[in-house]
Amino acid sequence: MKVNTRLFGEIDIADDKIITLPGGIIGFPDMQKFTLIYDSEEKDKQKQTAIMYLQSMDEPQFAMPVVVPGDIFPDYNPMIDDELLSDIGELTPENTYCLVTISVPSDVKKMTVNLKAPFIINTDTLKGAQIMVEDDVAVKTPIYDILAARKAGKEDS
Repeated sequence: MKVNTRLFGEIDIADDKIITLPGGIIGFPDMQKFTLIYDSEEKDKQKQTAIMYLQSMDEPQFAMPVVVPGDIFPDYNPMIDDELLSDIGELTPENTYCLVTISVPSDVKKMTVNLKAPFIINTDTLKGAQIMVEDDVAVKTPIYDILAARKAGKEDS
């Protein structure tokens, strides 16, 4: 599938790289087809959390920056009602992929992630859902200091 995106220009995405979110995303229920775009070299470096983009295939001008929350908060394990995920297939630790949106304002020190509404993706079925969790976590959780400290620690070693 070819799509002309705002951030990445024209891209060709194989059908087996398209993630379906049957319920859409919060605020945009009609956006149901996405792909994950990332720099594989940057992701492999593991020096810092890699920012990826959840690119809409339904609305090519729409892409959200996302990160794996466990890369920043190793203990992040949102409590989710299994019924909310029934449309995406049986989940196991091996096939469950979690992403959260990241906000990087002009003042990068105010960078935050949304731990309240993660995306849960079944990598076997390529289906996912964005869920509002009941956990006591913030929609805007600051992460700049965590990432800066981690980067400084790795550069010193």
